[in-house]
This record gives sequence, structure tokens and C-alpha cells, in this order.
Amino acid sequence: DRLTAAVMDELGPLKLERARFRVALEPIEGRRGPDGVETVRFQIATNAGTDFGPLDAIASGGELARFALAMKAALASREDMRQPVMIFDEVDQGVGGAVAEAVGSRLKRLSTGAQVLVVTHSPQVAARGHAHWKVLKADRDGLTTTTVLALDAARRQEEIARMLAGAEITDEARAAARALIG
Repeated sequence: DRLTAAVMDELGPLKLERARFRVALEPIEGRRGPDGVETVRFQIATNAGTDFGPLDAIASGGELARFALAMKAALASREDMRQPVMIFDEVDQGVGGAVAEAVGSRLKRLSTGAQVLVVTHSPQVAARGHAHWKVLKADRDGLTTTTVLALDAARRQEEIARMLAGAEITDEARAAARALIG
């Protein structure tokens, strides 16, 4: 099936080289109606030698986020399924290092054909973006307020350094941020 093949093509670059994906159609006994006669189940096997099982039961948080990205990317590659805007909220959840780098690279490639908005806590993903906004929340007089700031190049580099280092930004973190941004 085309969806299975397209999702499988996306898994390797997202550091899920050994994972397998399939779509299972399970008949609904004795029922025909507006919802059809089958239930669609996404099944995965994340390691060599393991059996397929339900995606939502088997995948870790990081794997689930990457499978969601793989599905969206697979659908976006079809001319009839393209979306002008794609929004990802913490699609890098539970991943770091090389895996976060791979997620950031895939999101950047997706942005060549669509507007891609990403909410992330990952410096590897943030560094791949074309533009960067910082979202701040504060409690004032018992109310939570949210502020969104557009970051210029210098502030973007400083924010990525903060994402890398935490509260105390070091020269090493700034150098690493420069290297990530490229």
C-alpha cells in the first residue's frame, strides 16, 4: 500500500532504521454504516525480530512523535494531500542529539513546499528554522500572560545558546549555537 511505503521511506532518515510500519484493516463484525465496515489501525514493530502491535501502545514518546512526523511528511509528499501550512507541537518530544538533528533536517526539507511552524524545546530543531520566535509566559496579578517575541539573528543565537546551556550561558554554549545555526 502506498501509505505504508511512503511512511517506511521516512523512517530511516528519522533514525528509525529498524522500525516497520503497516496499516491493518480490521473488519467490524455485523455492522455497516457511515463509518464503514473496517477499523483502521496503525501498527509498528520498532526493533528487529519483534512483532507488530498498535502504534499507540508500542511506541515511546519520542518514537510516537517521529512516526507522526513520518506520516505527515509522507502525506505532504503527495500532490493531492499537500497543505500550505503544517504545525508541529513538540514533534521532537523525547529525543535529543543526532535524532533531534534528524528531525530538524526533515522539518527543514518539509518547509520547501509549505509553511512549517514548529514548537520546540530542542536547540537542534530550532537551529534549522528560517525564523525564530520566543514564547514567554508570566503570571501577573493571578493571570497568565503570553508574549511572543520575534528574534533577530543575534538574539536567536543567544536563545539557542540558552537552550543548550540552561540558566547560565557560557562562551562554549554560544560557540555551539553558532555551529548549530551554521
